[in-house]
Amino acid sequence: MAVTAALRPCSGVSPAVSGMRLSSPAVRVPRAASSAAVEDGSSSNTDTVPTPKVIIDQDSDPDATIVEITLGDRLGDLLDTMNALKNLGLNVVKASVCLDSTGKHIKLAITKLVTGILYRSTGRKIGEPELLEAVRLTIINNMIQYHPEASSQLALGATFGPEPPTELVDVDIATHIDIYDDGPDRSLLVVETADRPGLLVDLVKIIDDINITVQSGEFDTEGLLAKAKFHVSYRGKPLIKALQQVLANSLRYFLRRPTTEEGSY
Repeated sequence: MAVTAALRPCSGVSPAVSGMRLSSPAVRVPRAASSAAVEDGSSSNTDTVPTPKVIIDQDSDPDATIVEITLGDRLGDLLDTMNALKNLGLNVVKASVCLDSTGKHIKLAITKLVTGILYRSTGRKIGEPELLEAVRLTIINNMIQYHPEASSQLALGATFGPEPPTELVDVDIATHIDIYDDGPDRSLLVVETADRPGLLVDLVKIIDDINITVQSGEFDTEGLLAKAKFHVSYRGKPLIKALQQVLANSLRYFLRRPTTEEGSY
């Protein structure tokens, strides 16, 4: 594993396509090995804390799942986070740190260890939504362990953190669903809703129940919000308008909240 020690400007990566499938059981989320701590020894709630973000990207690398973690310049022990991911049967094959105006970004390339012929260990991209969700919750849990002041900015702070968010996510955050044509063989589904544990798995299951294929995608945790972008298709083709309506209605029914807008899809 190569780790870039020096801070550098963030740069993008070229797109690729990978699959997502429902196949593994629920995965236990390992907790951080260390108690809450910060690099400068302070955990004052008066500090300016950027919006915590965890981005799970299945598009940018053909061989690995890319995970980007954003917080302030006091992000805690990277080694502890990587050890927690290792406990899930994952391998961090590459890690880098960069800095821009939105804070410090840690980018990890993660693969799932698979034992093949002659017991040879090989790595492949994470395909199971349950395992991707376990990765997300593990990182958020570790983030809160090292940055308890971030707890009130995360919907999952009510689950993992010492200080729950002040906003009521079931009341104050509306759900928005949009579906666009995205080339000759797929559509782009965009969902924005209040975050909660298990959301990634539930979204993929709802889509799968309508026999729509999730080809690839990205799932972002941004404070109290969850933002999903899925490339989807039906029998290798983009979704026709009628099927778009069925998908949007199914998701909207499942994610319904008091402030969900009638025209949000």
